[in-house]
Amino acid sequence: MSENILEIRHLSKSFGSHEVLRDIDFTVSSGDVTSIIGASGSGKSTLLRCINLLEQPTSGEILFHGKDVVSGAVNNAAYRAKVGMVFQSFNLFNNMTVLDNCIVGQTKVLKKGKDESRSNAMRYLEKVGMTPYINARPRQLSGGQKQRVAIARALAMEPEVLLFDEPTSALDPEMVGEVLAVMRDLAREGMTMLVVTHEMAFARDVSNHVVYMAEGVIAEEGEPKELFANPKNERTREFLSRFLENN
Repeated sequence: MSENILEIRHLSKSFGSHEVLRDIDFTVSSGDVTSIIGASGSGKSTLLRCINLLEQPTSGEILFHGKDVVSGAVNNAAYRAKVGMVFQSFNLFNNMTVLDNCIVGQTKVLKKGKDESRSNAMRYLEKVGMTPYINARPRQLSGGQKQRVAIARALAMEPEVLLFDEPTSALDPEMVGEVLAVMRDLAREGMTMLVVTHEMAFARDVSNHVVYMAEGVIAEEGEPKELFANPKNERTREFLSRFLENN
């Protein structure tokens, strides 16, 4: 039986009087690929930002190997090194080369030496097909290339879990495929991933667990085949209807 890496328990988040997340519960085990789907504004990205502690939850627990990171039981920087994040808007350092983008976190956070960090960075840049661009700056890259660098940068930290916040939504349609291909490869290799996505085919075909969110709550969750073929919640059926009609 695979080990639970993350356990989200009764998680809620409010901004003033606006409750964005309400009583969220689910578990991420080693090797899981969990896709979080739902309409815009349903709380998906806020959930991911809470899990990465970019937002402080209003209440509830986030257990990382059984320790609650919300209460400060785990050092934030050490936790973020283990629970990496790939953003919708890439968040690369524009004043650094591709290679330096993938080195800096290793030297600053993990305190690795320059040679080891470079070797590690090169390995992951090769994995995502970006070694020809190691001396380029982000402004010289396409959106798809930037996102592949962002994935390599996250992988270079050797995280236990990778969080993806709508990683293809800022890309032109022809670039979506190249990023999804990298993510499919990671899933095949057993990388534990939590993916907020509008790519329903990815959620159905690559995930082993799908969470459907609506208005800040988990309306339905389960195995992709079951959830896509036989959604039990009326809101899930309605949300998936357009996708299912076209496939």
